[in-house]
Amino acid sequence: MSIINGGRLDRRGFLKTTAAGAIAATLPMGGAFAAPKRGGHLRVGKAHGQTTDTLNPGTWENGFTIGMAMAIHGRLTEVKADGTLAPEVAESWEATPDAKVWTFKVREGMTFHSGKSVTAEDVAASINFHRGEDSTSAAGPLVAPVENIRVDGQNVVFELSGGNADFPFILSDYHLTIHPAKDDSIDWKSADGCGSYTLKSHNFGVSCTMERNPNHWRDDVAFFDSIEMLALVDQNARTTALVSGDVDVVDRIDLKTVGLLARNKSININSVAGTQHFTFAMSANQAPFDDNNVRMALKYAINREELVEKILFGYGSVGNDVPIGQNQAFYNTELEQKTYDPDKAKWHLKEAGMDSLSVSLSAADAAFTGAVDAGVLYQNSAKAAGIDLKVVREPNDGYWSDVWMKKPFSAVYWSGRPVQDQMFATAYSCGASWNDGFWCNEKFDNIMVEARAELDPAKRKDMYWEMQEIVSNQGAIIIPMFANYVFATSEKVKTSDALASNWDMDGERWAERWSFA
Repeated sequence: MSIINGGRLDRRGFLKTTAAGAIAATLPMGGAFAAPKRGGHLRVGKAHGQTTDTLNPGTWENGFTIGMAMAIHGRLTEVKADGTLAPEVAESWEATPDAKVWTFKVREGMTFHSGKSVTAEDVAASINFHRGEDSTSAAGPLVAPVENIRVDGQNVVFELSGGNADFPFILSDYHLTIHPAKDDSIDWKSADGCGSYTLKSHNFGVSCTMERNPNHWRDDVAFFDSIEMLALVDQNARTTALVSGDVDVVDRIDLKTVGLLARNKSININSVAGTQHFTFAMSANQAPFDDNNVRMALKYAINREELVEKILFGYGSVGNDVPIGQNQAFYNTELEQKTYDPDKAKWHLKEAGMDSLSVSLSAADAAFTGAVDAGVLYQNSAKAAGIDLKVVREPNDGYWSDVWMKKPFSAVYWSGRPVQDQMFATAYSCGASWNDGFWCNEKFDNIMVEARAELDPAKRKDMYWEMQEIVSNQGAIIIPMFANYVFATSEKVKTSDALASNWDMDGERWAERWSFA
């Protein structure tokens, strides 16, 4: 069986892989990278973080908690900077030919920060934490196909309801962290992880501090002695902190002033095109958004090109109401691109029995930088379609707990996911915890299950293309633009030679991949 295909792990061929093969695939021709310098205290300003954040892995949903989780915890697998998959807590894995039964060998010699050995029982308990009818975890839909988990010595065996060629990718999700087993569940409250940093203090909504784990199994990661991460949701505060030298790194910089910031010779601007997309979510379970004609009217009433120009300032591309990036496998290149068309919007309103429409749109910079401005631009373009769009500026703090999935029409950002099944299962499958459109489509759900088990790439392509057509023309999410990940670093910080595009800030693995120059 072929494992490596053109330097990348082939999804059809990686049913069996090992640490040596996967890690070798990420190294440049001619040898390994020069080892970065160790030492120093890194200060990071994040445009995320709220007082309602917790250490519970099922609740993590913003850049602050994701960055923390990536540093202090381990997962079975890791998505590398080039998009390939590598072992992490798992040393290797293999599957039956139908991809229904997966066996992961837990790496020997790994310990939690407390000194306790990481065992197969810990892994099983950690994944089981997100399973079950009573689970409220955002990762619940990802592990829903798992029918049984059993421990066989150092191995953890996953028995699925159907084949899943992407299952190892699914286990890289930031929610699916490995914790010590405790009382038929896991001990997540102690933050006892097996990652490259230990959590020393946390005050959610404000800051957290971390120190390098001296007993981590890898010696080619975690170059900072310590890290302080600050929740700086306010754009001006975040930028000022970087310019004044109070922090070394900030994410989500103000694209209005990125040109001015770039003139500062002590600051480096990083822009990475990836899976991040900005959306407006409509609650399809309540009027007027329960009518697809209303949803389509709102999709044709938005000027996507204008948003890319005036909100992203060119650091992105036009979206087509599907959460799949143009550089991802199985992207539907033949799906008709929606454009601003007030007449089509009016036609759909008439089909819904309406001459006009009045709705409120909730937005805040916590959703994405410029979300309120984007709402105002949307408001202006919608007028020509007979739509009165009232933009409500919501507070930044508590936006994700009090506004998102609470208000019927709201601005949202998504970092995307490495594979289509993961994105669709997380946010578009009926009943998923993060299905922020409260949308259900039986045909879509059935195809999703079939595509997950299909190992023939040509057949999977046809299925994923159809799913994208359904989401674009029947779904409850408006996706007007894909935004580059744009962040800034002090000249003192040395980033990776190749930056990952699966999440912001180098796949949120900055804590272990970067160093001081």
